[in-house]
Amino acid sequence: MFVRIGNTPRDYDWGSRTAIAELLGSVPSGAPEAELWLGAHPGSPSAILDSAETDGARDLATWIDREPRLALGETAAAGEKPHLPYLMKVLAADRPLSLQAHPSSGQAGEGFARENARGLPLDSPERNYKDAFHKPELIYALSETFDALSGYRDPAVSARVLDALAEGSDPEGLRLVGLLTGRLRHAPAGEALRDSTAWLLGADPDVRSLVEVVTGAAARRGTAGDPEVASAADTVAMLAQAFPGDPGIVLALLLNRIALRRGEVLYLPAGNIHAYLHGLGIELMAASDNVLRGGLTSKRVDVPELLAVLDFSPFTAKPLEPESPAPGLETYRPDVPDFALDVVQLDGAVSSVTVRLPGAATAVCTEGSLEFRGASHAVRLSRGEAMFVTPDERELVISGSGTVFIAVPNR
Repeated sequence: MFVRIGNTPRDYDWGSRTAIAELLGSVPSGAPEAELWLGAHPGSPSAILDSAETDGARDLATWIDREPRLALGETAAAGEKPHLPYLMKVLAADRPLSLQAHPSSGQAGEGFARENARGLPLDSPERNYKDAFHKPELIYALSETFDALSGYRDPAVSARVLDALAEGSDPEGLRLVGLLTGRLRHAPAGEALRDSTAWLLGADPDVRSLVEVVTGAAARRGTAGDPEVASAADTVAMLAQAFPGDPGIVLALLLNRIALRRGEVLYLPAGNIHAYLHGLGIELMAASDNVLRGGLTSKRVDVPELLAVLDFSPFTAKPLEPESPAPGLETYRPDVPDFALDVVQLDGAVSSVTVRLPGAATAVCTEGSLEFRGASHAVRLSRGEAMFVTPDERELVISGSGTVFIAVPNR
């Protein structure tokens, strides 16, 4: 069964006013358009465009609750609340988002139960855990570049970059930078990164002064010279404009900065501290609201809980490599069962492809016009249109010319 769906973009203040509309061929609202949600998440479930097809259900969440076996197939296990395990979004960041991390399944389950036992309402500002699910995610770059911060890098590299950035500062500035670089150098990498993060987010008055020193040093340094130092200066300048005085400006220099090219994917597992900086993309995540913030925000930062969730193992951020099961089809599979992303791009050279459905699918067309044939139904999807596909269609034979993104469970 093919069910056409749609939604209204979320108007978070960091969103672009034009990027989503230009991608999908819609009329801009005039307000920021940050995220278009395609799924059944209760925060903004997709509208069903023809409710006659779903016995009057007007949104995807309501229909799944009423008809879990039809909508989700085997994923709607007896005795469990029906749950579409993923959420797909079109995301357009015009300025940086907050630094954040997401818990593992075990951490989410324990945290949710703990806060329930405390009697915290789900909408309490003291809540870290809104549900019992983890929230890994990936982003597929649609803009020419998509800039992000992802995970901790080697602390020795960060210390060297900070020292170089601060060259020419006055003695007090050098002392303040030394307070951080000393921490980065004094212990094994994971311990040094944990200690440095705790200090930067711990409200020490020296940190406030350090942010001013680093911001001023970046303005003087500019973006010439050593590429790593130039990148650090650019990161500081961008973040200082959006979040002046925030300790996350300095914390960002301990992280990998990555610039995805169009068509590349970044995967963000549990415990990865990250922030999207700028760009347009398709985001796919486990359907959860569990976010631990780490700066670059006016919202609550629970430092002890954040430190308990973070993975302090340094690494080099790289794009996730796709599988290529057939011409015109690439599949991105993270290390979780909740979701995988199929990207179909057809042109004159490749006119059709078959996509297996391991469960309920959600699809959005961003270019051209494509025909989809399943086991019992067929539909045409054009630029800007989206649909939900029930598992009983088994597979999709896709033909035509265009691009479509398809979210499925990872089985």
